[in-house]
Amino acid sequence: MNATPLAVHDDGPEGVYTRGSGEAREWWRVSLSERANMFRIEHGRGGDGDTIGEVDIDTVVDLDNLEAKLLKWRREGFVSEAGREDEARAAEAGSRFSADLRHAAAAARAAREGGGAGDVAGSEVCNESDNEARLPGATVRIGNVDMPVAQAGSPASQALVPRINDAYLFTARTDDVALDIVENRRVMLIGHTGSGKTSFIEQVAARTGHGVLRANMNGQTTIGDFVGFWTVKGGETVWVDGVLPVSMREGYWLIIDELDFAEPSILAVLTAVLEPNGKLLLKERGNEIVTPHPAFRLFATANAAGAMSAYRHLYQGANLLNEAFLDRWRVYLFDYLSKDEEAEVLRRTLPQLTPALAHTLAAIAADCRAAFAREDLASAFSTRRLIDWAELMLRTGDAERAAGPSIYAKVSAEDASLIRSIIRHHAIFDADPGAS
Repeated sequence: MNATPLAVHDDGPEGVYTRGSGEAREWWRVSLSERANMFRIEHGRGGDGDTIGEVDIDTVVDLDNLEAKLLKWRREGFVSEAGREDEARAAEAGSRFSADLRHAAAAARAAREGGGAGDVAGSEVCNESDNEARLPGATVRIGNVDMPVAQAGSPASQALVPRINDAYLFTARTDDVALDIVENRRVMLIGHTGSGKTSFIEQVAARTGHGVLRANMNGQTTIGDFVGFWTVKGGETVWVDGVLPVSMREGYWLIIDELDFAEPSILAVLTAVLEPNGKLLLKERGNEIVTPHPAFRLFATANAAGAMSAYRHLYQGANLLNEAFLDRWRVYLFDYLSKDEEAEVLRRTLPQLTPALAHTLAAIAADCRAAFAREDLASAFSTRRLIDWAELMLRTGDAERAAGPSIYAKVSAEDASLIRSIIRHHAIFDADPGAS
């Protein structure tokens, strides 16, 4: 048997692809042919880690033919030396991931059984006192901005104040938005679903004590739902305010979710309200004019408006918002948190997670979002979904089992398969995650 040294090139398909070992070792070698744009492939058996054995197949193929053969070899278990190095690195990372997860799950279990802080990890918890700061001139720090706190109102208005999520992370991207809220600007936040647009507004309101109403433009929301309508009650015809005049009269913060799905009649009503000191004209009530309460604030969110218009095909049914309408808003592009920021949110929400675990989970979420932007995935990967997965992971000690109800069951079989491959690219899990 003639032994030939291996020649592996990391910058292309050239190299040696092997499976098995010892006498059962089988290999294919790919090298550049003397003919332009062609590749030489050789096959044989035997050899060891540094050499290949005697050649029994020697032929030349083009790139398309080679790519088909590479896919076939992969299915048959042939792996290049570079691939084996990747496998070794992934196995090492997976071993660390599994060990970290076992320790984190044990810490979470101990906290639950001991009645400690683990009982409320990840839940939204109100600060110690909602009334301590409800004094004239009081402010609260949001990011780098001091924002006025609302005076304590009626029980009904207090019931609309969102609960504080202590794990929420205010980043530098929110400072300008906070200043616009103080100045009573009309603010629109655009970005992919699950990027934190609505939750940001709610968490600012939670800390400043403002009641929030939401109107979701889901295609079923009518102009009557939004502005109001006449109805018969107890034999008498009465007017019922919609969500917009209620918010304006009472000084609530109104969030119009998915504004790019709203009916044109709703957009027409909004136009006047968007003007500086804009008022609402209720033609149905004899041209009654609704003057906004000083605390009233108006927000909108959208997935496919302005700079996000290129993604309209991902959000079927979204309408084009023209520039004249958009010019009446301050429009901010909200992207997903960076991996470091999201890892910080995970650690704040679930203190049992190690920094390494949190960063691995954040990297998985980032790769899933990149796949969504490429249209390889049909659904996005929100921070909410990531936290849900992590919480179940800490309960079960099994990342794959936890991904079932928190991820895989919510998407198509094709998406679940791709997400599973992304997860396994970052971490290979033990056969028995519950082992100590």
